[in-house]
Amino acid sequence: MLQGPYGSLDRDRPLLRLPFTHFAVGTVLLALTGLIACLVMSLMYHFKESTYTHCQVPNYLPSISASISLVPERYIWRCCIGLHSAPRYLVAATYFKFYRGRLARSPLELLLSGLTLLCSLAENTGLLLLTYVASTETYSVHKNGFIVFIGSSLLHMLFTCRLWQVISRYCVNPEEVTSYRWKVRLFLLSVSCCLAAAYFFRRHNKYCEPGKS
Repeated sequence: MLQGPYGSLDRDRPLLRLPFTHFAVGTVLLALTGLIACLVMSLMYHFKESTYTHCQVPNYLPSISASISLVPERYIWRCCIGLHSAPRYLVAATYFKFYRGRLARSPLELLLSGLTLLCSLAENTGLLLLTYVASTETYSVHKNGFIVFIGSSLLHMLFTCRLWQVISRYCVNPEEVTSYRWKVRLFLLSVSCCLAAAYFFRRHNKYCEPGKS
């Protein structure tokens, strides 16, 4: 984008206006598109390698870690997450500023908004770590990055739901009430998916059960 010379009255005018909804959707689609592309390529070109397990019992479908660890899938995933992560740091700072403005008179919620910011930064950093260190390269680092990502993600969603519960008590905007309800639903869905994934991961590693045809 080219920028012309500013006059004294134009210096504080924004160069670009972008609706936050479009910005958020575009950021999410980067990761979703990269994930779908990696899964499809793994199924089409690297099915055997992506479904291989240590106990010689193949999976029906590749795991996410396996599908983003192969070539060229890993480069597609790293490119998408690299572009996806930078805006997320900006969004975290924007939400922190929003919470400070809406909860300025509540010290406890202000502290919680700071913890929410830290969890958001840790979540994004954990995602970058598990992305750029593949499970086939250094498994322990990849695993720890995944643990940081999942743990901080759930805490971030929990704290966010609490903050929006407080906000929804005093707001008359129906969009904010709807946003709070969707956040709670998505949090419960995320917890359920994580518990199910942990159960099947432990069961697979403990019993190595073959699939039933």
